[in-house]
Amino acid sequence: MLGRQTFLIGFMLFALFFGAGNLIYPPTLGLEAGTSYWPAIAGFILTGVGLPILAISAIALVNEDATELGNKIHPMFGLIFTSVIYLAIGPFFGIPRAANVAFEMGILPAFQPDSGQLSMLLLLFTSIFFILVYWFSLNPSKLVDRIGQWLTPCLLIAVAALCIGGFLQLSSPVKPPESKYITTPFFTGFVEGYLTMDAIAALAFGIIVVTAFKERGIQTKKEMVISTLKAGLISGAALTIVYGSLGWIGAKMALQGSFENGGQILSSATQLVYGNFGLLLLGTIVALACFTTSIGLTVACGQFFARITRFSYAKIVAIISIVSFLVANLGLNQIIAVSVPVLVTIYPIAIVLVLLAFLDKWFNGSPLVYRGAILLTSIVSIYEGLDALGLDLGGIQSLVEHLPLFSVGLGWLLPAVIGASIGGFIDQRG
Repeated sequence: MLGRQTFLIGFMLFALFFGAGNLIYPPTLGLEAGTSYWPAIAGFILTGVGLPILAISAIALVNEDATELGNKIHPMFGLIFTSVIYLAIGPFFGIPRAANVAFEMGILPAFQPDSGQLSMLLLLFTSIFFILVYWFSLNPSKLVDRIGQWLTPCLLIAVAALCIGGFLQLSSPVKPPESKYITTPFFTGFVEGYLTMDAIAALAFGIIVVTAFKERGIQTKKEMVISTLKAGLISGAALTIVYGSLGWIGAKMALQGSFENGGQILSSATQLVYGNFGLLLLGTIVALACFTTSIGLTVACGQFFARITRFSYAKIVAIISIVSFLVANLGLNQIIAVSVPVLVTIYPIAIVLVLLAFLDKWFNGSPLVYRGAILLTSIVSIYEGLDALGLDLGGIQSLVEHLPLFSVGLGWLLPAVIGASIGGFIDQRG
């Protein structure tokens, strides 16, 4: 029985991860990477699939939520950083972005409103969208059955139809890679995987997975980690196949015209393969993907903030739904413009926390190791966030840009290692 439940939880996890960014970024990568597609998609999968599985497993290790990881540094850091993660992937960025992508890819192609009707149509769509998200999120104990058993199979069938049709019908040759994929396609794909937001989303979804297994009788840490890892691998296998397929469709669409984003690539591909039916197919995929992700993020945020505040879970879910609705009506471009600096700031910190959780026994869980690694990582990641805002940082810029691997988006890696080493040295001397 538990084997079937693990499979369903893995299915649920796939649907929670597979949202707006997971749809639009692989086709863009495929189109831009061209003949360098395979190393590029390998890097993308490492951050878009591998890191989320590690993050989910890290939450299972502490048997709670991401606060426990942050508490290794300081309880106040754990509370603040985890709150920032939940707010970023929840009502401020992640959920509104999902609603907007569902609107722009699932509704606009069918209605084609003029500029005067656009805001009103968005208002109507988001009203219905968030009422449904609120209703589905009210009873998290039914999340596995509602998503894992019903919504995920529908999503997978629709994605499979798109990918199989693309493989059979799209025969254009693959073009040479664009400049950023010529020299380091793997590392470029690695950084592009950040944009899915899945590694930090996994820190939030972890509490849903742990709770689901607890409700099914899993109690010991060993059983929890093994079961969570199995569910993560089921989800990861599905994500890998889907990312690889969507990315390859993008690569085969390179000579079919110019596109501004992955949504346009997929829209054109589905129309080429299925005609007008393709718009309905793509709309179904987008609606299901964005809807399930929004439910998962709402539940995760609701469970977290209900635990750290005096508000009930139902009230928190209502607040999240209302705030998400308001932010969603600002429009996709505004949401993305603000979210990118925040993501490049918190992503390296989240990655280092997850990696340290798995290495914890090698340094006996020393808080000084955690503090040293996170301190130096934060310096680099905060710089990158301010740089993404377009701020002129003067002499600091030339100093930071000389860090090894900075050009491929991994400038934080060496400082993290140095900070951890210094912390370990001080701990041993003390």
